[in-house]
Amino acid sequence: MDVVTETNLPLKIFKKGKVRDLYEFNKFLLLIATDRISAFDYVLKDPIPYKGICLTQISKFWFQYFSGIVSNQLISADVSSFPSELHDFKDILYARSMLVKKADVFPIECIVRGYISGSAWESYKKNGTVCGLKLPSGLREADEFEEPLFTPSTKASSGHDVNISFDQMKNIVGNKVAENLRKLSIKIYKKATEYAMKRGIIIADTKFEFGKIGDEIVLVDEALTPDSSRFWPVESYSPGRSQPSFDKQYLRDYLISTKWDKNSPPPRLPIDVIAETQRKYIDAYEKIIGRKFIFNSLEEKTLK
Repeated sequence: MDVVTETNLPLKIFKKGKVRDLYEFNKFLLLIATDRISAFDYVLKDPIPYKGICLTQISKFWFQYFSGIVSNQLISADVSSFPSELHDFKDILYARSMLVKKADVFPIECIVRGYISGSAWESYKKNGTVCGLKLPSGLREADEFEEPLFTPSTKASSGHDVNISFDQMKNIVGNKVAENLRKLSIKIYKKATEYAMKRGIIIADTKFEFGKIGDEIVLVDEALTPDSSRFWPVESYSPGRSQPSFDKQYLRDYLISTKWDKNSPPPRLPIDVIAETQRKYIDAYEKIIGRKFIFNSLEEKTLK
């Protein structure tokens, strides 16, 4: 089974994230989604095989799906079309990398919430608000909002992002950009939820990142993946309780069950937890993209 946790390419590193490694290549960036997985601000010792492939292929799908609404930074996700200098690294890059244009990224996470869950539900139970927004009384866990909520946060280089008000967002990026990002985020979210619902997935919430290339606002990083979204199966949706999911909430729930204090190195993952987490990523891939995930070996290089 092929797993990529470290890339270590002989290129200039641009940024090393919890999950992704970014390298500078000519005037572009090479973004590689590894099989590392993070939870509660820790990168776990045990990777999830093929996770990076699922993330890259799902993002590629959404970038193409939204191309009529918003541009993106993607040049190509096909290694065979990459410059020849990168072909020596095809075993690492295959199916999990994207060559992208550089963008001036806004320091904001554009979060859209269609259902009340997770930290939003915890906040609502305490004081009836979500990210400072007062909500009607009587909501149940996993209830759908009448209209999606836009709840921005700052992008933290480490640790937790910090929720901010829309007015605070305006102070950071300016009134016009803030309004544009809010409208774009909600428009993209609504279009995605219509599509995903037909594929058996409820997108409870998600986060987007945007930047500018020249004067144009573009979608960057990733889009509507199990790492950036909360996916629920339509068939088992039932408000008033937590929902089963296609995202890494399963992994978080396992870590919580171990009584880990979240202030020390996280526990190792049992084989069955790794396998179930992998299955959820692959399920999300297959439902969203609409085809089987087949990746038998680097020699066969089959992703159909």
